[in-house]
Amino acid sequence: MAIVFHPSIEGAQHGAKTLEQFVVFAKESGAKGAEPSNYLVEDGSGGLKSAQDVKATFEKHGMILDGISCHCPIWAHTTAWTGSKTVLPFLPEELHGKSSDAIEAWCEDYILRFFDLCAELNMRIIPMFWGVSCGWEVATGYPWAFWSGPGYDLVQEGLDRFVTKTAKIRAAANERGLFLCHEIHPNSAAICASDFQALVDACDGDQCLGVTADPSHCWEHETPETRFRAVADRIYAAAVKNFVIRPNVPLRNMTPKWEERAMQFTDLGTGDMNLMRFTELLIDVGYPKRYCEIMGTTSAPLVVEAESAFRDLDACSADGIAYVAKNLCFPLAGGSFEDGMGA
Repeated sequence: MAIVFHPSIEGAQHGAKTLEQFVVFAKESGAKGAEPSNYLVEDGSGGLKSAQDVKATFEKHGMILDGISCHCPIWAHTTAWTGSKTVLPFLPEELHGKSSDAIEAWCEDYILRFFDLCAELNMRIIPMFWGVSCGWEVATGYPWAFWSGPGYDLVQEGLDRFVTKTAKIRAAANERGLFLCHEIHPNSAAICASDFQALVDACDGDQCLGVTADPSHCWEHETPETRFRAVADRIYAAAVKNFVIRPNVPLRNMTPKWEERAMQFTDLGTGDMNLMRFTELLIDVGYPKRYCEIMGTTSAPLVVEAESAFRDLDACSADGIAYVAKNLCFPLAGGSFEDGMGA
């Protein structure tokens, strides 16, 4: 009756903490491991902590280092070409006002240094997401026909751009044996399973292109079952997150206030997703087996991202860890439930 999962937590939302504060919070909340973000392993002087320092922090508190996520710098790298101001919150202030080329170059250097740290730590699975390589027009997903016309094809140009702009990053990942696990996500390079497969095809099946299975972004008519079975053999990471869709509120309204949005992230137990079915799906598509083989572990993390516009973040996250530990880290069936009938 092997238990193939353990409760973990993502650190991106907890950037106000130090690495040690984050690890302590995770442990006190009942997690067995934790996944800090890239920001939590920065050294405060423009560089990254040493592998020894990161290891020591986790060993001190008896916690498993489940990975290190790098969503924001990689998203900024593949979005900078658009000139969008949305990359600025993720960059040092001295880069504000710099050219797109300068921002892209800075991000690339940062990412390569981050890869070196991950390789030294043997953290081969990196949760992240690619930026809007096809441009903002295509990233809206709006079903009009203006993506190609006289002398242009925005989708094909975007695929070509993705191949070119990510070439050095993908080569570096492959050299270090890393898997870059895109969170299929609105306003990114791939907002559905077929988009992600198009990236893989454009990159000639590049083995470093992976997926983070996150069910909370399946809220526009692509179910977790549909999405994650379509990319099953590319799933190396998993996030446990839930959401609700408020009735009679436009999904695409432009309010900046989370409390007014139609799609709301929630605590894990009361959203629209059945997380038990999602966990069973992860087992069926081979995520825990794949993770354990790559990382040399006996269990795979279910990484909590419990967020709410109304509930305190730490309280929501701690409740999420407890939910995963109680409900989703279960012993696997050793055979069919029919095996004992008539015995």
